[in-house]
Amino acid sequence: MMLDPAGWEALLLSLRVAFVATLCALPVALWLAWLLARREFPGKAVLSALVHLPLVLPPVVTGYLLLVAFGRNGPLGQFFEATLGLTFAFRWTGAALAAAIMGLPLMVRAIRLALEAVDPRLEQAAATLGTPRWAVFTRITLPLALPGVLAGAVMGFAKAMGEFGATITFVANIPGETQTLPSAIYALLQIPGQEGPAATLVLWAVAISVGAVLLSEWLARRLARRIGGRDAV
Repeated sequence: MMLDPAGWEALLLSLRVAFVATLCALPVALWLAWLLARREFPGKAVLSALVHLPLVLPPVVTGYLLLVAFGRNGPLGQFFEATLGLTFAFRWTGAALAAAIMGLPLMVRAIRLALEAVDPRLEQAAATLGTPRWAVFTRITLPLALPGVLAGAVMGFAKAMGEFGATITFVANIPGETQTLPSAIYALLQIPGQEGPAATLVLWAVAISVGAVLLSEWLARRLARRIGGRDAV
């Protein structure tokens, strides 16, 4: 399972893209999940539909919309380049943005289910004792929902590692800049006789994804045991 320099470059870029995408999407996913789980407001169904839209749209369509909005001539692309110096189109930062948007619905869904499983009476009891709302969330709601938050983060990371359609449409397949693991596998499969290197990259992708899931399960069980022991006390 040894990789050549190009393979290592694609693997390391995929890990960086997945990590940045997950790190940036997690706070947004947590906020959206809390809104959908704990608040009633006009347009809630519309917000839920928009959040889950990347799951039902063809990834190429999502990539095209990102190119229109965040490209060099797009309104958001011009804004971020002028204010923060960030360029997304045909850069690894764009790959991270595409991966974050594609993984966001999975993260929101997992976290929302975890938040809905927390008994609201616990939050209400803390609130009646004068605990501020932010403290109720950070000391009661979030710790109890933490296994679900962790599961959502792992799902987002795995989705980011495997994202292809939106990424290649938005940032192309530039070796050393935007060529992630799925893009490298696709490029190798277009060349006769490169099935062996492609299979090696596939094995690495499978190993990383399985490892992430196993780590998530282990951490979730430890958290569940810790929360259970605290409740018992």
